[in-house]
Amino acid sequence: MFDNVKKEDQAAYELILAEQLRQSQWMELIASENYQSPAVLEAQSSHFANKYSEGTPGRRYYGWQENTDKIEQLAIDRAKEIFKSDHANVQGLSGAAANVSVYAGLLEPGDTVLGMDLTHWWHLTHGAPVTFISKVFNFQRYKTKPDGKIDFDQVRALAHEYHPKMILAGFSAYPRELEYDKFAEIAKEVGAIAYADVSHIGWLIAWWALKNPFDYGFNAMMTTTHKSLRWPRWSLILSKWIVSNPLKKPEDTIENIPTRIDRAVFPGVQWWPHMNTICAIAVALKEAQTQEFKNYASQTLKNAQILAQELVSREYQLVTWWTDNHMVVVNFQGTSIDGSIAEKALDKIGISTSKSTIPDDPNPPFRPSGLRIGMPAMTTRWVKESDTVKIVDFMDRAFKNHDNEEALKMIEQEVKDFCKAFPVPGIIV
Repeated sequence: MFDNVKKEDQAAYELILAEQLRQSQWMELIASENYQSPAVLEAQSSHFANKYSEGTPGRRYYGWQENTDKIEQLAIDRAKEIFKSDHANVQGLSGAAANVSVYAGLLEPGDTVLGMDLTHWWHLTHGAPVTFISKVFNFQRYKTKPDGKIDFDQVRALAHEYHPKMILAGFSAYPRELEYDKFAEIAKEVGAIAYADVSHIGWLIAWWALKNPFDYGFNAMMTTTHKSLRWPRWSLILSKWIVSNPLKKPEDTIENIPTRIDRAVFPGVQWWPHMNTICAIAVALKEAQTQEFKNYASQTLKNAQILAQELVSREYQLVTWWTDNHMVVVNFQGTSIDGSIAEKALDKIGISTSKSTIPDDPNPPFRPSGLRIGMPAMTTRWVKESDTVKIVDFMDRAFKNHDNEEALKMIEQEVKDFCKAFPVPGIIV
């Protein structure tokens, strides 16, 4: 494998091997990372990478698009079936690009968007002041209650005060089920578009393990594809209702949302799609329809709940005290460490995680009080409930010995030995 790279570029080849070794020997508990299947990796390396394909199937700006049209339509049809949507745009280069495309297609500069406060786990593309889009649209922010759950009384009050054009439900570290019915109800009260960014939980929606926003009146949703879905780094924008003539400018109505989104993606925000990645998305969507993927989704939920249970039993404080999805957020307030120290301690034993803010965190973003831990990647390597208990034991010991290099070195060897029993798909070391 990688023989041609080895022949042409020894330095790059050695780094590829080093990264393979790292992934095999270390444990991945970052909630937003996962492993692609060998079939998806092969598809992403296909010769579709050589083709320009601006436009959409049947309406391209370059010739000889027979195969590109078919592979993109295959991805579209599979995405619509899995997510129960009327329309799917599969060209988004990332979740960030997809969110910007949705704003560009459905909003006018100066329109108000009501979304989660940044310190309460929304994403930078939900209007963080450091981003360009925060200068284009007026973002207002709701928060969670002291128990960590969304404050819908505040959501309703802000919606009636600011009359947003869009109400956004979506978070990067919220461990509970989203109450889409309440969001949709409030959006209807003020005439807003209901939009869901389900980047972290799209896979659970795909297999009905969590609620589908479309069942509760949402107009559009976006999911990234590389996190718990185990697909390439990409995004899907899914929407309801198609009544417009694509040859005419779509009217500014909810029914025309699919056409408006398509035109915002291209030519509004980005140019040519990466057809090799769309090919890999089509393959991954096929995998997502299998019983094996359903078993994976179910096992991830079980592992995450064991993770939460074991941490609580060891007297760690969790935000919302439980999880309904694939992640937990540990709150280290009142202890001798913070999220940054915890993350670094786990790095030293070979476990990757990500520090995280907690609601109204008194600490700065680079030294937050929380740590986000997710189970998708290690479940792809088929750890089960009893294995998750061992993982919590590794973490617990690392936290308690965060300043003891000798102890951390011993735990690191145990983690390496543990990981040998759970190979990364497609990697032979």
